[in-house]
Amino acid sequence: MKAIGYQTMGSLEQADFIEFTTDIPEIGAHDLLVEVHGVSINPVDTKVRQRAEPQEQPKVLGYDGAGIVKQVGLNVSRFAVGDEVYYAGDITRPGTNSEFHIVDERITGKKPSSLSMAEAAGIPLTSITAWELLFDSLGVTANDNESILIIGGAGGVGSILIQLAKQLTNLTVIASASRQESTEWVKRMGADHIINHSKPIDREIEDLGIQPKYV
Repeated sequence: MKAIGYQTMGSLEQADFIEFTTDIPEIGAHDLLVEVHGVSINPVDTKVRQRAEPQEQPKVLGYDGAGIVKQVGLNVSRFAVGDEVYYAGDITRPGTNSEFHIVDERITGKKPSSLSMAEAAGIPLTSITAWELLFDSLGVTANDNESILIIGGAGGVGSILIQLAKQLTNLTVIASASRQESTEWVKRMGADHIINHSKPIDREIEDLGIQPKYV
């Protein structure tokens, strides 16, 4: 199969990515072999690029992926060949920037039919991060009637966080943005109030008249 990887660990300025040919990996008992149709780029990819030295062949990046199941392991019970799936993969395994990718079925979901492969590939890691922030780290509950301030509401995690808060809780959502495009975007995501983070945040909150419990 074809894959794209880098040959030397180091600066992000190095143009060191190449396309190369490698074997299709063998699947384990709980694995899916996925024909990759969509991937996304996350901050974790840049960190791996700077810290992980390739071994016998170029190192393949890519955490998120979406595609079609081509083969299933012996103990797979949730998926079948032909299913469309999406997922945030395992950082200890080769990445999704390849024609085929191996992923454990237990960290995989069925791709919503309303999303294209490219759209689905952009969701997993940002959604997991947003969910953990809202419900695990902050401890928000469905009936919570407080307010939350989301800094950088137009970013990947911020965009998902706004939607989760509006759809699954009673929180009043305050999101920050600065440019016209990002302001319009957070409105579309469902933010109740928008403040400008290019100005002093405390003054913006004071002018709004709402003191958020969660930030």
